[in-house]
Amino acid sequence: MTRLLIYAPAYAPVAAEIDRLAPDLDVLVMDDAGAITLRGSPVDAADAAPDIVWGDHLAFLGPASRAFASAMLRSPALTWVQSAAAGFDHPMFRQIVAKGARLSVSHGQAVGIADYVLWGVLDHFQNGDGWRADQAARVWRQRGFREVMGSNWLIVGFGAIGQGVAVRARAFGASVTGVRRDQSPHPLADRLGTLADLPALAPLADVVVLCAPLGPATRRLADAAFFAAMKPGSVLVNVGRGALVDEAALLAALEAGTPEHAVLDVFAVEPLPRESPFWSHPRVSLTPHASGMTGGQNSRNRELFLDNLARFVSGRPLLNLADPADVLAE
Repeated sequence: MTRLLIYAPAYAPVAAEIDRLAPDLDVLVMDDAGAITLRGSPVDAADAAPDIVWGDHLAFLGPASRAFASAMLRSPALTWVQSAAAGFDHPMFRQIVAKGARLSVSHGQAVGIADYVLWGVLDHFQNGDGWRADQAARVWRQRGFREVMGSNWLIVGFGAIGQGVAVRARAFGASVTGVRRDQSPHPLADRLGTLADLPALAPLADVVVLCAPLGPATRRLADAAFFAAMKPGSVLVNVGRGALVDEAALLAALEAGTPEHAVLDVFAVEPLPRESPFWSHPRVSLTPHASGMTGGQNSRNRELFLDNLARFVSGRPLLNLADPADVLAE
């Protein structure tokens, strides 16, 4: 009998649909204390042996996260893991794939992240800090601001998140260059390039958005040379992974004036240490790795899991499968 491991808070909203899609599935439910039950009866974690796992964000971040990961990784039967995350750079995912299991990721957060990117750029273009300071001081002062119309956006990582950013930026009249391995034309990109093209593309961009997965080819891709090539007055946005950026080089570049501003949702060390200069830097807007935390994220993640569960039980190809070569790359 195939077994599914799921975290209790994630199970309640999908229980009826799981029964409909896979009535013969044994559902292992883990509570906040790490205890596992099967049809209401306790199951020793060492004997759980799930075949498939639905790892929503609470399963990997909640109070039972260590117990959940342990029950998943020790299973000799593990075949498929559906993650609610977009990335796969955590060591846990390497272990999953190294065991021979398939890993599928989610793009449920892409909508929120794309909205966040537009917010960060618009807030800087429109001098949001200045407006808020004037309001707080009760000063009636008119200020000019930059338009998105006619600006050039370089989106590094042109997957679901990057394409979501492209939809929004193009709606404001921007042109978009997408950076990805696949160079076949895409309707949301005015042009495409590869990582090797970045030295030539960076000087043309008013906005650079980093939303690529972290891997050997992208680690610290935004380094001193990258920042030196950026256009004066440009804005850097990082919603990918903190390690995409050489943070010391970014601080030096910000002091030198290019990029003009950085919108940062991710950092090399999280939570960001209190002593980090990013907290108080006048050219930085930062948030605590929260750009995808919208009301619609969870429902989209659940829909993907249920869609993939139906595919799994019927033997059809799974959606959003991570390439094992990418996950295991050093």
